[in-house]
Amino acid sequence: MKIEQIRLLNIKMPLVSPFETSFGRETGRNTILVAVSSEGLTGWAEAPTMSAPLYNEETTETAWHIMRDFLVPRIIGMKFVHPREIPAAYREIRGNHIAKSGIEGAVWDLYARVRGISLSRSLGGTRDRIAVGVSLGIEESVERLLRKIERFLGEGYRKIKVKIKPGWDAHVVEAIRREFGQIPLMVDANSAYSLGHADLFKKLDQFGLIMIEQPLEHDDIVEHAILQRQLRTPICLDESILHAKDARNALDLGSARIINIKVSRVGGMTEALAIHDLCLARGVPVWCGGMLETGIGRAHNIALASLEGFTIPGDTSASSRYFERDIIEPEVMVKEGYIEVPSGPGIGYAVREDLIRRFLVREEVFRG
Repeated sequence: MKIEQIRLLNIKMPLVSPFETSFGRETGRNTILVAVSSEGLTGWAEAPTMSAPLYNEETTETAWHIMRDFLVPRIIGMKFVHPREIPAAYREIRGNHIAKSGIEGAVWDLYARVRGISLSRSLGGTRDRIAVGVSLGIEESVERLLRKIERFLGEGYRKIKVKIKPGWDAHVVEAIRREFGQIPLMVDANSAYSLGHADLFKKLDQFGLIMIEQPLEHDDIVEHAILQRQLRTPICLDESILHAKDARNALDLGSARIINIKVSRVGGMTEALAIHDLCLARGVPVWCGGMLETGIGRAHNIALASLEGFTIPGDTSASSRYFERDIIEPEVMVKEGYIEVPSGPGIGYAVREDLIRRFLVREEVFRG
């Protein structure tokens, strides 16, 4: 198979409501779509960048530059048998995992379409539906957060994740437990704390949380191991895990008991599969996190989460959680806490280029 054409499309889509974490507030998605074509078919993926380098070092502008000037030139016109060959073509390019994930993801979708199978099946997925949770940001008030939780529990979501930061943490969790009892609940700190906050995490220990996600610095593994030894609640690592090697080191050190696998954070499906296989072999649960993706990126998450090791509901909510109108058809729907895994070729959703045009900021086309 030869990569005949690559399109990069930068779009800006408004969110239905702002989403706030410990490192910032998002009101819209400034993201990059990738379309790779061969043999009359096109594969789609998303590089779900942020506008500022707050989650990782990348931004929409840097990812566009890296894709256009370094990644695309290395694979345009390339002949390949399997998508696992793609990362080797740009191995010497360091970092820039979100940019890399968009390129490789589109090739995975194309590969599945050419073979006439679903992306889930091409990855080795075993489920025809996945359990999902919902991620809730920092709100104006605890009462407003409680009402959102009530709404999403009513819609059947099987896990509630709440963002925390200093000053918005233990009292919030306590209010949730008082209002809703022992619902499946976790917190995500997005690296907002230090070891000096150990007493806070010991306080959170009493609330029976599924996990505490990424409490300490984004690039730390060692101090997470020190903290984990003091807690009953499992620590889950997110930002700290960029490669399967990072996951292996974290598990060896005892830094985490759960791993969040985000395709974009680790540079693509090939590395995501390596982390999944490592954790599965060690009996370590994994789940699929989200980056406020459009339906295209969301479809890739659904396919990944169909693998055997994903035993905890992920953050892949319905399209309507974030967008008034998504850019795929049908939109992603949640029924009784589950999303059906598409069985059609590739991602299994139709990409609405007419809707993409509504949000398009710029486009570049490359031909091999």
